[in-house]
Amino acid sequence: MSVELTMLVYATALLIVLVLIQALAGIRANGLATQAGPRDNLPPVQTFHGRASRTVDNHREGLLMFAPLVLVAAVMDISTRLTILGAQLFFWSRVAHAVLYLAGVPWLRAAAWGVGMAGIVLVLLGVLGLA
Repeated sequence: MSVELTMLVYATALLIVLVLIQALAGIRANGLATQAGPRDNLPPVQTFHGRASRTVDNHREGLLMFAPLVLVAAVMDISTRLTILGAQLFFWSRVAHAVLYLAGVPWLRAAAWGVGMAGIVLVLLGVLGLA
């Protein structure tokens, strides 16, 4: 498996972990019975639960851009130093972003997000043959 596909698998595993953290935060905030129910009248999310939800949403958005590019690169048999670097930057910055978001750290979190976007752009450039 290429490095790019490995980073995609790891990024998907990270999403699973983040969804579990979000679910546990919801159970902690609202109770298991409420979370297992239809959740029609949930109270506003608490601080950590809200951060966990936004972390999941943010990571899902990043994966929505990253995954197709990595899959296209795999189908086209493209794996260059640029696409490898981009995939590694994406994954490790997303780990940092998740930790920083869950911890409530503002500026470093935004920087980690930017590094992740740069990683996506590097993979895109590699797939397009522009670098």
